[in-house]
Amino acid sequence: MALYLVTGAAGFIGSALVHALLQRGDQVRGLDNFETGRRENIQEVASRIDFREADLLDFQAVQSACQGVDYVLHQAAIPSVPKSIADPARSNRVNVEGTVNVLIAARDAGIKRVVYAASSSAYGDTPTLPKREDMTPLPLSPYAVAKLTGEMYMRVFYGVYGLPTVSLRYFNIFGPRQDPTSQYSAVLAKFITLMLKGERPTIYGDGEQSRDFNYIDNAVAANLLAATAPEADVAGQTFNIATGHRFDLNQTVELLRPLTDYTGDVEYAPERVGDIKHSLADISRAQQKLKYQPLVGFEEGLRRTVEWYRMSEAAKQKELTASR
Repeated sequence: MALYLVTGAAGFIGSALVHALLQRGDQVRGLDNFETGRRENIQEVASRIDFREADLLDFQAVQSACQGVDYVLHQAAIPSVPKSIADPARSNRVNVEGTVNVLIAARDAGIKRVVYAASSSAYGDTPTLPKREDMTPLPLSPYAVAKLTGEMYMRVFYGVYGLPTVSLRYFNIFGPRQDPTSQYSAVLAKFITLMLKGERPTIYGDGEQSRDFNYIDNAVAANLLAATAPEADVAGQTFNIATGHRFDLNQTVELLRPLTDYTGDVEYAPERVGDIKHSLADISRAQQKLKYQPLVGFEEGLRRTVEWYRMSEAAKQKELTASR
């Protein structure tokens, strides 16, 4: 039974990892400062994990959290392009300095491996599709620069200190527990919750922009594979984590209509600075070296996600009624 430290444990991806690790019988230590994480994401398993409320910039807290741990799944970040544009210094501190703190603490604690949540935003808006890991990065935002810098630190800490690391470039992950309430939240969480309420979703741009949307279970599986794959095959390397298929936003809205019973219009607004036009991953390297395969396709992922939000809203309404 291994002990995993999940940074950003109360976040969307982090909490999914916590639940999956517990389900398969591993021990979990969680770290989160609740800046973007939500307590309700881990509420039902709180008694089963060693949770530390702390900031990545608190090195002593990070150092303490790494003690006795086998693997670190480093998900914590400020995961927002618009936020990084509004406050690049804060984005850099958390996403770069915080990551360095994790690496130093992991190195000193003798951690077996650090798996890092990298981002497909590193590719920028290069016209070549699909995106391959050997392409020259062209980040368009401070967030993308920070996440790419984290990748470089992962590679260097393996090369210089011998700390095994793996970077996973996530492509547009979606699924249950994704926060739809923030103005910076991911597009699918917003679309689904608005359409379920009969409210008009907003597309920034013409809707022709496409994404390699990836259901959360696929990202969880990739992390677990990356933690224990043979060191010689994966250490110090970066892997695309996606499905290898893309859908544009107009298509996505049409797929969501029957799932959400939405019959209204779509609002179109000007494109946002830093947004990428098209995203599609080549996942052959992950398939070969991590033995990664997408477990859930886009349309099935949409169905599961809509059902989760529908049930979540029904549960909230039931609690509200009971409290009156």
